[in-house]
Amino acid sequence: MGMSHPPHATERIPPSLDRAGARTPILERFRAETSVSARAARPGGAVGGGAVEGLGRRVLVVAFDGWNDAGEAASAALGVLRASGEFEPVHSVDPELYFDYQYTRPQVAKDAEGRRSLRWPEATILRPAQRTRGTQLWLLTGVEPARAWQAFAAELIDVALREDITGIVGLGSMMSDVPHTRPISVFAGTENERVRESLGLERSTYEGPVGILSVLSTAAEEAGIPAVGLWASVPHYVAGHTPSPKATLALLDRLEDVAGAPIDRGDLPTQAAAWEASIDAAAADDDEMTEYIRQLERTRDTWDSPEASGDAIAQEFERYLRRGGDGPSKPGRDDPRR
Repeated sequence: MGMSHPPHATERIPPSLDRAGARTPILERFRAETSVSARAARPGGAVGGGAVEGLGRRVLVVAFDGWNDAGEAASAALGVLRASGEFEPVHSVDPELYFDYQYTRPQVAKDAEGRRSLRWPEATILRPAQRTRGTQLWLLTGVEPARAWQAFAAELIDVALREDITGIVGLGSMMSDVPHTRPISVFAGTENERVRESLGLERSTYEGPVGILSVLSTAAEEAGIPAVGLWASVPHYVAGHTPSPKATLALLDRLEDVAGAPIDRGDLPTQAAAWEASIDAAAADDDEMTEYIRQLERTRDTWDSPEASGDAIAQEFERYLRRGGDGPSKPGRDDPRR
């Protein structure tokens, strides 16, 4: 169900393609994807430590449905946050200004009494209903706009300034050449030098097409609000197994580190384990898929090995390519470093 097959073992597949068609070598992508997980014990990463210094105590967490949301991992993370507390709406954009209804159509829904009503695409900022002395999370949730991105970003950043937001974290997810059996990689980066040093984050080297998260982050930094991006890598061959609770859980774990606010994950760990087991069961009946997953595992384990040298990694990757394991035959999401 929904598991795309790996390339045939005799094929030499070209480097993976991002959504816009730009070629990104798998080796380079894998380095970015595993760099965060290899730094499990980083300075300032504990909840309430360097995170408060880096992003302050009023953090806006952002996620959008659509291009930035492979496996619905990012939007589901916002859903978990929203369900874990009480929030009140601060501001919603006018959908007539930013959405193309042929691309993002309004939906008909029924209320508890069976009455039907239209629900229009939206983007809404929510604030915590109760204020506390510790770090608190504001939420920005909605659909990626179809037009007027600069005006869209400016409108929302104006609201963030009025709310005295001290930092922004954008959540995204992408399809990648990674195994579902290993911890989900989350790339964490920022253009803000002070925040990079405070939280031990990276600076993106990505060049190419971007989503609305990048536009919002740029607008935030220009307005004096530091912005961080978190990108989870979702195995491309499980596209039909949506949502992806394991990727959602990884995003929330990293968000807690970066924002410095405790997060209630509910039964998400149980859902993540069930998700992984369901993919194991589906792959068990497909020898080709099983071997492909093993290739991904070997490559991932090589990268994660503390004694792995550059030569060892290169040799393992060459063997991986000779086995025909050079990634999926269809485009995935673009590189997270954006």
